[in-house]
Amino acid sequence: MEWRDPRSLIRAAPELGDRIALFLDFDGTLVDISDIPQQTAAPLSLAPVLNRLASALNGALAIVSGRTISDLDHRLAPYRGPAAGVHGAELRLRRDDVVEREIAPLDSEIVAHIRALTAFDPRLIVEDKGVSVTVHYRRAPELGPRIQQDMEAFVGSAPGALRLLHGRMVVEILGAAFSKGQAVELFMRSPPFLGRRPVMIGDDRTDVSAFDACRLLNGGGLRVAGEFFSAYHAEFSDPQAVREWLAAMATRMPIATETN
Repeated sequence: MEWRDPRSLIRAAPELGDRIALFLDFDGTLVDISDIPQQTAAPLSLAPVLNRLASALNGALAIVSGRTISDLDHRLAPYRGPAAGVHGAELRLRRDDVVEREIAPLDSEIVAHIRALTAFDPRLIVEDKGVSVTVHYRRAPELGPRIQQDMEAFVGSAPGALRLLHGRMVVEILGAAFSKGQAVELFMRSPPFLGRRPVMIGDDRTDVSAFDACRLLNGGGLRVAGEFFSAYHAEFSDPQAVREWLAAMATRMPIATETN
């Protein structure tokens, strides 16, 4: 079976229920990216597909996103499952577990400084996630170089261990070095993920570490076209293609008798 070929995985779907673990990014992968992140909405058809697929995988499905887990739960309701939020700074290893924060919230002065740094243009959106602060410049792409430069200068001069992440028209400051790859590794150490081959689907540079983690564990990564991955190099053309693939997998995989 070719891990980089979604069609090959669909053909093998009836035999994969106890063999693979599936990891999914949210923005740009499950849903189209919105100019205003707070307005992003998942199609109503997505939650039933995720619920069915999670049952078929006996629970070995996790959302791995830059959003907080509470935000993911809100946008994917009534689906609720294992998740990693804020690039692995938040974790919920099983659907009924309490969300654990791996790092302390950012100092409020850091968030205030970033708000002041971006106040010159109302098109810039500052998102306070508690353990990180993000600047979205999708509504003002021409400001990208300036925002990146200003954020890099701030991180370079700020006390403490801050880390800068670059994404699709977004720059984010984290209080420690966490990655989606580390989150995948943590999931893969415990049931129901343990012993399976991981498959990650993502669209951005922050997903690359998860692709690498999957390859090291005899799995693979599937890319979604966008500003980061070109249509030529991606396995999926857009989030709609991802959702159709997930629905096909859910239909072809038998439902497990028990879900962890």
